[in-house]
Amino acid sequence: MDGSSGLALRRWKTEDARAVTTAFADPLMRGQSVAPVDSVQAAERWITARGDQWAADSAYSFAVVDGKGLVLGQVCVGSVDRRHAVGWVSYWTTATARGQGIASRACRAVARWAFDDAELFRLELGHRVNNPASCGVARAAGFAVEGQQRQKLEYDGVRFDVELHARLATDAEPVWNAARP
Repeated sequence: MDGSSGLALRRWKTEDARAVTTAFADPLMRGQSVAPVDSVQAAERWITARGDQWAADSAYSFAVVDGKGLVLGQVCVGSVDRRHAVGWVSYWTTATARGQGIASRACRAVARWAFDDAELFRLELGHRVNNPASCGVARAAGFAVEGQQRQKLEYDGVRFDVELHARLATDAEPVWNAARP
């Protein structure tokens, strides 16, 4: 990621386990992992799984860190389909990092990495329609709205519509506006 922003993307390390445990303790993080991440051991398994996915060429997860190495979140290109050069972008930030444009900058950086280094052509992402902050992240990172997927996700027995966004390698780089995320 652009060093001038004070943020960096790097692969997850075992030493990040405590930071991951703290991040997943936040109620807003519920549902962001298939298995609960409620202990340092669970966080270590979660980190190992990220490395396994990288090795299998199926997903690329990055820790988003500040200049001192403090974990601020994650950005991932997953569900990689090499046949069609497509990936699915997901992201989260820690409670203390929200609202600062960190997720948008991380998504912009991971998109550039995915196009240039991972040789993907199309990146997709989706968010619940009742999550305007995530929509702002997608738009600020240059992901265009493509449509709505009806009742795609289920949390606690409630189904949610998802707004689908995408960005292509041939799209213009989004103009960064410091006034918005």
